[in-house]
Amino acid sequence: MMFLSQIMLPDGGRAVVMRKGEAAHLVPDTRSTRELALAAIAAGRSLADEIAARGTGEAVALGQALSEGRVTLPLDHPDPAHLHLTGTGLTHLGSAATRDAMHQKAIETEDLTDSMKMFRMGLEGGKPAGGQVGAQPEWFYKGNGFAAAAPGKPLASPGFALDAGEEPEIAGLYVIAPDGSPFRLGFALGNEFSDHVTERGNYLWLAHSKLRPASFGPEMLVGPLPDHVEGKSRVIRDGEVIWEKPFLSGEANMSHSLSNLEHHHFKYDLFRQPGDVHVHFFGTATLSFADGITTRPGDEFEIACDAFGLPLRNPVTQQDAQTAPVAVAAL
Repeated sequence: MMFLSQIMLPDGGRAVVMRKGEAAHLVPDTRSTRELALAAIAAGRSLADEIAARGTGEAVALGQALSEGRVTLPLDHPDPAHLHLTGTGLTHLGSAATRDAMHQKAIETEDLTDSMKMFRMGLEGGKPAGGQVGAQPEWFYKGNGFAAAAPGKPLASPGFALDAGEEPEIAGLYVIAPDGSPFRLGFALGNEFSDHVTERGNYLWLAHSKLRPASFGPEMLVGPLPDHVEGKSRVIRDGEVIWEKPFLSGEANMSHSLSNLEHHHFKYDLFRQPGDVHVHFFGTATLSFADGITTRPGDEFEIACDAFGLPLRNPVTQQDAQTAPVAVAAL
């Protein structure tokens, strides 16, 4: 397996690191994963072939760089406004049970919640035959690159938030070619940080609940998504694990195919603008919130799966509460 990451060098410069097994090396003359991907597209070759063409640079102690806070997001954009954080929900087997519990209505038992209806659409039509379009999933927007927290950096919950919960997911990482074609570079561990109390209050507040920071990395797996992914999600408080649970992903555990989820995101011209970067979270069925966990500032999330490289860890912080409405000035 090949992994890519981006690091800050001791002299303040940036570099891309390629790792196979325990050996990690700089990719020569390469300052960013995005630059590397666009060069591969221009040369008409794969990302792995572009890396091979550039040779092997200096060895890197990647674990040490991570502990020193020098590992950044594995893919970014020089203008954060051109990095899009988005995702899909109700895509995993078992995800409907978690979501449905938050949105049960006081109605007759034979009626289904909207969550369950959408989940069933995915079960029945989320994996279409080749060349066909399947059922569209739930889709949400999280923000742009300004909301992307690097591995090890805090996930800052707004002062008005009612909850600060993790969502352990796999994210697809993409670059848009000069002709508007989307290219997938690989996959990374992701924490699609959300406010589940706000979401539970009213299903139409889902959009609000998702406008929170997110993190992904530290490494990007280059190549196909494994059919079966099994990792661990943990909440750590004062050095002790207070909650731990496995999470599953990969198409064997999903109600939608990867290609169907990608189609329903990139079918919009808006998301095929040359040079833009996309990080798309594919969903989960595992939440500490569903088990009654309420996080607090200082807690740390850990999402780990050996198939995706080094674990993703982020502490939780809470911004100061807003004491007055945001005032808008008229010109």
